Amino acid sequence: MWTDTRLTRQLGLRLPIVQGPFGGGLSTTALAAAVSNAGGLGSFGAHFLTPAQIGELVAELRRLTPDPFAVNLWVPQAGEPSTIEPAELERHVARLRPVLRQLGLPDPEVPSAFTPRFEEQVEAALEARPQVLSFVMGVPPGWVIEGAKARGIALVGTATTVDEAIALDQAGVDVIVASGSDAGGHRGAFLRPVRESLVGTLSLVPQVVDAVRAPVVAAGGVADGRGVAAALALGAEGVQIGTAFLACEESGASAGHRRALASPGARTTVLTRVFSGRTARGIINAFVEAMTPHEADVPAYPVQNWLTQPIRRAAAAADREDYLSLWAGQSAALARPRPAADLVAALVEQTEQVILGLMKR
Repeated sequence: MWTDTRLTRQLGLRLPIVQGPFGGGLSTTALAAAVSNAGGLGSFGAHFLTPAQIGELVAELRRLTPDPFAVNLWVPQAGEPSTIEPAELERHVARLRPVLRQLGLPDPEVPSAFTPRFEEQVEAALEARPQVLSFVMGVPPGWVIEGAKARGIALVGTATTVDEAIALDQAGVDVIVASGSDAGGHRGAFLRPVRESLVGTLSLVPQVVDAVRAPVVAAGGVADGRGVAAALALGAEGVQIGTAFLACEESGASAGHRRALASPGARTTVLTRVFSGRTARGIINAFVEAMTPHEADVPAYPVQNWLTQPIRRAAAAADREDYLSLWAGQSAALARPRPAADLVAALVEQTEQVILGLMKR
């Protein structure tokens, strides 16, 4: 049976379907719990949460589902700024000032910290003990891996190249997500620049399967049962689906984001740094078009992410999709608005139909 894989056995799942974790308020406990209750692995992107909020998140998810769920964190990357000089800040704010004023926003003030400390986030997550901790942007430090294993927490790492998958496998993670360049949202490349790590899912998955011992989950471009069956044929033992779940009723996507996913514009996505300072795939809008000529000058994450955060929040509140970060993968046009449980059921039915159809040929 296609649903019985090392992934499902290791994580205690009924289905080899993982909901991709979303950041920036797109994740909700309702969505993660709905996917877990339907037999998959619900996920919550927690990289922007404080340690106290992570503890509250895990407690809330436990109230909503008795089944396994994942909490996702970002591994810090070398060279990312923790402060910014006033002159440099003014230069970057000046670029955004016309948009800020159009939305009725003041100039942003420098915070005491751009993001919560990763070490404190992980400590809180280990203390809360979700069944699964997943990571993007790098290999979790050794103390994290040891702490998770001591507490019986399964570890999932994300790779965008074969070399990254090997590094994660050697470090001892339990599951490896092979994230093809088709995937929406932030690219997690960490051994080489993103431009040198853009491997499509169809090419990446079988190479990773051949190179590592851990079970592999295919991510990027999977939105229906055809994608699930294709991933399994490539040797994956599960799939991670992002954009199709983002379109579901329980997600935190704004009305403007949902309209964009349902529009013809969803057929065209680009890789851009202009929202967060890290490369991510999304639908083109006015903000992307206006800022792309300045992309080389955009500060690195987390500074740019902090600078554009009020713009994105105000745009969502004002229903202005032209200034939203419209994260979406290259199969976004296949996504449909519906409850998450209905999507999971459709994935199962479609996958079985595809497999049966292939057997009959």
